[in-house]
Amino acid sequence: MAFEAEERPDRPIAKFESMLKTDDVYFFDAEDFEDIIHHYLNNGKMALAKKAIKIGLTQHPSTIELKLLEVEVHVFENNLELAESMLDSLQTIDSNNEEIYIQRANIFSKKDNHNMAIELLEKALSLSEDSIDIHSLLGMEHLFMDNFEEAKKHFIQCVLFDEHDYASLYNIIYCFDFLEDFDGAIVFLNEYLEKNPYCEVAWHQLGKQYIEKGMFKEAISAFDFAIISDDSFVGAYFEKGKILEKLKRYNEAIENYEITIEIEDPSAFAYLRIGKCHEKIGNTELAKLNYYKTVHEDPLLDKGWLAITNFYIKQENYIKAKEYITKAINIEEENLFYWEKNALINEALDLVEDAEQCYQKMVDLGDCELTTWLKWSSLAIKKGDPHSAIQILQQALEFYPNNASILFKIAGSHMVLDQTIKTKEYLVKALGVNAKKASVFMSDFPQFKNNDWINNIILEFSNSSK
Repeated sequence: MAFEAEERPDRPIAKFESMLKTDDVYFFDAEDFEDIIHHYLNNGKMALAKKAIKIGLTQHPSTIELKLLEVEVHVFENNLELAESMLDSLQTIDSNNEEIYIQRANIFSKKDNHNMAIELLEKALSLSEDSIDIHSLLGMEHLFMDNFEEAKKHFIQCVLFDEHDYASLYNIIYCFDFLEDFDGAIVFLNEYLEKNPYCEVAWHQLGKQYIEKGMFKEAISAFDFAIISDDSFVGAYFEKGKILEKLKRYNEAIENYEITIEIEDPSAFAYLRIGKCHEKIGNTELAKLNYYKTVHEDPLLDKGWLAITNFYIKQENYIKAKEYITKAINIEEENLFYWEKNALINEALDLVEDAEQCYQKMVDLGDCELTTWLKWSSLAIKKGDPHSAIQILQQALEFYPNNASILFKIAGSHMVLDQTIKTKEYLVKALGVNAKKASVFMSDFPQFKNNDWINNIILEFSNSSK
């Protein structure tokens, strides 16, 4: 049965939820149902939204707004054919309802037809008296198509309507950033701040734009104003700390990073930056302490394990360094830099085979750098395996044909194997490419420094190149 007005709860949402707990039926205005449904949709409570739509349409079966909310749910759940069929029916009743065009646009957007979505949203815009949500949707559609200039224009309309629409403000700055129009962003933010001088978000974004321009003094001032506007704004302290660190004002940077830890839960990134600052000013134990706090706070932060690795490398404690680079690799197994670091550590520990495996892994991951091939082949030579060195260097030639450094190394490897003809062949090729690099050959293979025929060939090419 329907309840009298004085018997109903005051708030529609509370009343609706109270009704769901009983077998009684409350009557709601259609607008109340709209508010209830929007509330549940905005809070991600889809089941309750659908229940409200069902009851709403039972009480108000001819209300287009409720049917359009049903369409919105179908679009969200990818029931696109059903949604389109419902929109076709609704459009015969009210062809000038902007929400019909908005939902059709959402369907085309889901189908990745953003051009058609934009066309429909423009139609909705021409019909609507409340256009801000449509501008926001248009901005997103243009972002999908990388039309950053057009997207920016629509998001600016949103911010002009609601200065606290920070989602649109962030999107505007994203567009400026992608266009690398840092000057334009600075002008826009300064104009915005003239009207909203205590907007910490805008000050923070302005500071980041000044960083892009290398204007660190201005950036620090912007972050200071962000902090004045909101002294609990962690992002401003952190960005300010990073600039101070860049300016080698390490103690001040530490102070800002420590404030972020006081305001919020401890941050692994803050501990990491504090550790690096302490290391820069020679506070070795404090640096180590903060690095360990970093990985304690976030054991999956590979940069924390790398910081400890580098710390021990500087201390020439390569056993410890190997332990911690292994932890970093376990988190980021395909990070070439970590494998290179591991190779260098293994070399320092004279673990030649382990180092070779690191270089093999780097190549398997797609590393084709010349230095990788040269270091790997040097290890093979050091291990007394010139055959492997030649194989490695032949692979390198595929990426760097006629490279003098590779050819000299192949020549030397053949010489180690007493393969005179091959040695002459590659030595001549190398000298023909760059005779000035003959000193590198002698550095890599000092045992042949006094070899007469090698010296004669080098001398001959050196004289001919003068």
